[in-house]
Amino acid sequence: MTQHNGFPNHIPFLSELGVTCKHSEGGRSEIELALEKRHENSWDMAHGGVLMTLLDVAMAIAGRSADTQGRGLVTIEMKTSFMAPGRGTLSARGQCVHRTTTMAFCEAEIVDVDGKTVARASGTFKYVKRIPPQRTAAEGADTGADG
Repeated sequence: MTQHNGFPNHIPFLSELGVTCKHSEGGRSEIELALEKRHENSWDMAHGGVLMTLLDVAMAIAGRSADTQGRGLVTIEMKTSFMAPGRGTLSARGQCVHRTTTMAFCEAEIVDVDGKTVARASGTFKYVKRIPPQRTAAEGADTGADG
């Protein structure tokens, strides 16, 4: 299986951000991002959207790693709490806390290099069997009509 920055699938958005997957197994995950100027808000700290992306992905990867059928996940809902400015290299750790046959309930937290909690989230995810549409090499776009 080809790995993409540690992820089992190529996710263009995460590649563009520079996110790497350090661990994904048994309902747990850890992803990492070394913040750059492009990730910051006007206060020279991680933009909230970047933090929410890390939390969302950490939870989804944890939920996906808990599934024996190899299905993907889509986010149904997510609650986020911001606790401290995000600076430097951030690690997001996710955990699948409960599963049903169709849903995963997950939690995640982001910590900085000193171990300080930057943000926490909980989310509900739906397992899906659908294979994403193939992208054409020339366009980089979905070929399916329902995208």
